[in-house]
Amino acid sequence: MFAGALDLGVLSPALPALGASFGVGPRDLAWVFTLYLLANVVAIPVMTKLADAYGRRPVYILCVSIFAAGSVLAIAAPSYAIFLAARAIQAAGAGGIFPVATAAIADRIPLERRGAALGLVAATWGVAAVLGPILGGLITSFASWHWVFACNIPLAIVVIIMARTTVPTRAAKARGPLDVAGVVTLAIGLLATMCLLTRLYAVNGTVNAPLAWGLLAVAALAFALCALVERRAAQPVIPPRFFRDRQMLTTYALEVLIGALEGALFFIPAALVAGEHLSSRFLAGVAALGALCFVGTIPLAGRALDRVGSRAVLVVGTSFTGAGLLIFALGFGQLPLALLSMVIAGVGFGSLLGAPTRYIVTSRAGPEQRAGAVGLLSIMLIIGQIVGGSLGGGVAASHGNPVAGYRVAYLVFTGIAVVATLLTAALASRSRERAAALPSS
Repeated sequence: MFAGALDLGVLSPALPALGASFGVGPRDLAWVFTLYLLANVVAIPVMTKLADAYGRRPVYILCVSIFAAGSVLAIAAPSYAIFLAARAIQAAGAGGIFPVATAAIADRIPLERRGAALGLVAATWGVAAVLGPILGGLITSFASWHWVFACNIPLAIVVIIMARTTVPTRAAKARGPLDVAGVVTLAIGLLATMCLLTRLYAVNGTVNAPLAWGLLAVAALAFALCALVERRAAQPVIPPRFFRDRQMLTTYALEVLIGALEGALFFIPAALVAGEHLSSRFLAGVAALGALCFVGTIPLAGRALDRVGSRAVLVVGTSFTGAGLLIFALGFGQLPLALLSMVIAGVGFGSLLGAPTRYIVTSRAGPEQRAGAVGLLSIMLIIGQIVGGSLGGGVAASHGNPVAGYRVAYLVFTGIAVVATLLTAALASRSRERAAALPSS
C-alpha cells in the first residue's frame, strides 16, 4: 500500500522534467494524473469482485504484479503514449491493492484490534505524502525521472513473497454480480469529460465549439445511461439510494468539489518552474512543506469534528484551501508568497481530506449501508480529481504564456473553493447531525 500511495507524490516534482523529456505541455501532462484515476475507478469494483469470488490472496498478488509491471514499463517508456499506458497499468493494479488489503485486514484481525491496524494504513498515506515529493525531487535531480518508479519493483517482490503466507486465501461469502454496464458507462462518461476539459480551449483561449459539443453529447449520453443502469443493477457501482437524503447528497457533491480542488496540487511544480525556474530538489522541498502541513492538520481536524461538527470543519477547510490557492495564483512567481500559500492550502486540505465527509456518511448511513456509502464517497472524490486535473491542464494550456495560463487555472480553482464553501451551508448543524446519528449508533 505504501508503494501505491508513494506513486502519486513521488511523481509530482518530476512532472516538469517528464514534460520536457516528451515535449508535452500542461494539456497533455494532465493525462498522467487523470488517466491513472480513471483506470483506478474501473479497477476498484472489478478487483474487489474478483477478490470476493476467488479469494484475497491470488487477487492481491495479481494486483501487486500488475502494479510492478506498469512500473517497469514506465521506466522504459520510449514515448509519451507508452508512458500513459504504463500509468493505466499501474492504476489497474493499485485499484485492487487498496480495497483488497483493507478487506484482508478485516478478515484476519479481530474487531478489538482492527482500528489500530487501519490506523497504520492511514499513517502509511501520511508518510508517503511527505516522503514522496522529497524522493521524487532527489531522484529526478541526481538521476532521471524514469527512476522514480524503480523503488516499486523491489517492494513488489517482497510483498508478493510475504503475501503467499500472510494474506488470507478464503473468498468472501457474498458473491453478487459485477455491475459491468455501470462500470463501462461511467468510464466512457468520465473519459469524454476528460477529453472535453483538456481540449475545450484552443491556444488563444477561444472555445473549440464543434469538439466541445460532440464530447459534451457523448458524456451526457453516457452519464444518462449510467443513471438508468444503476437503478436496475443488483449491486450498482453508484447506488442511487444514497442520493435521496439531502445531507448525503450535499456531502457527495462536496466530495466531488474537494476532489477537483485536489487536482490543483498536480500542477504546482510545473507552475513554480514556469514562475520561479526552480530545480527539482527545491520543488521537492516546497511540495514536502505542503504535505507536512496537510499531515499535521489531519489529527487536529479529526478531534475538531467531535467538538464543533463536520460543517464547521469543512467551512474552515474550504476557506483555507481557497485562500491558499488565491495567494498561489497571484504570487507563485514570488517564492515567499508561494511558500505561504503552501502552508495555508496544506492546512485547508488537511481539514478537507482527513475525515469530515466520512464522518457525515458513516453517521448518516445505517450499519448495513456504511461500507457502500463510504465506497461511493471514494468514487466521488476520484471523479472530482479527474475533473479538476483535466480542467486545470486545459485552462493552463489555453494561453501562450505559461505563467498567465497557470495564474488563470489557479483562479478557477479558487472559484471552485468558493463554491464549496457556499455549499457547506446546506449541511446540517452540529446539533442536528448528532441527533440524526443517535438512532444508528
